[in-house]
Amino acid sequence: MDLQLKDKVYIVTGGSKGIGEAISRQIVREGGKLVIATRSKDATEALAKELREAGAQVHTVIGDLQDLAACERVIQETVAEFDQIDGIVNNAGVNDGASLEKGPEAFRASIKLNLFHYFDLVHYALPYLKASKGAIVNVSSKVAMTGQGQTSGYAAAKGAQLALTREWAAALLPDSIRVNAILPAEVMTPLYRKWLDSSFEDPAAKEAEIVANIPLGKRMTTAEEIADMCVFLLSPRSGHTTGQFMIVDGGYVHLDRSLT
Repeated sequence: MDLQLKDKVYIVTGGSKGIGEAISRQIVREGGKLVIATRSKDATEALAKELREAGAQVHTVIGDLQDLAACERVIQETVAEFDQIDGIVNNAGVNDGASLEKGPEAFRASIKLNLFHYFDLVHYALPYLKASKGAIVNVSSKVAMTGQGQTSGYAAAKGAQLALTREWAAALLPDSIRVNAILPAEVMTPLYRKWLDSSFEDPAAKEAEIVANIPLGKRMTTAEEIADMCVFLLSPRSGHTTGQFMIVDGGYVHLDRSLT
């Protein structure tokens, strides 16, 4: 199936590691032009070099998206480089463990880290998204629906991302801009591996315990499977899909636990 991404321009935040990297690779595989916006300079430059050598058109914007000026710069540089914006994938963030016990300042910092740039980028990109009748994909988390424990800030930010998905889908109907969200659950990324290795005396046993509770295939979802859903949602092939929460998780969140 031709997803009709060729020569269209997509911004991916946090697009050089984990799920973001998989999304970036899939966009260029489908012929899209890519802008990676992240603070991870070395990883981003290495990925961009690899993709360019394979023939992709890639622009990078290195900066901290917690800074409002950095978000505005992402949009300015994208338009200067490619003259259009066809979609935004809001992906950057981290489960930082800002729990109730850690207090109000940690909570506020977590919201700033994980939420504000989702709004800021779309705000600055809005005239260009209207011109292209583009698409927005917000990468949220199953934590928004299930909770996890000891991560109030991240959970609140991820829940707010779902609320913004529905709000923007409604607000942008007259402009034919589609807005959807993806909710990953258990996906083995570098951050997930770091969490396992730093949090448990026996990371392998903990991983096996988690995998045993994933109904479909008794395995974790791959970053590539999240990316496949993402590029479909960006694509005109999903042209009548908006305001949806797509849970790509092998049934982990919703299927009866007796199945495991």
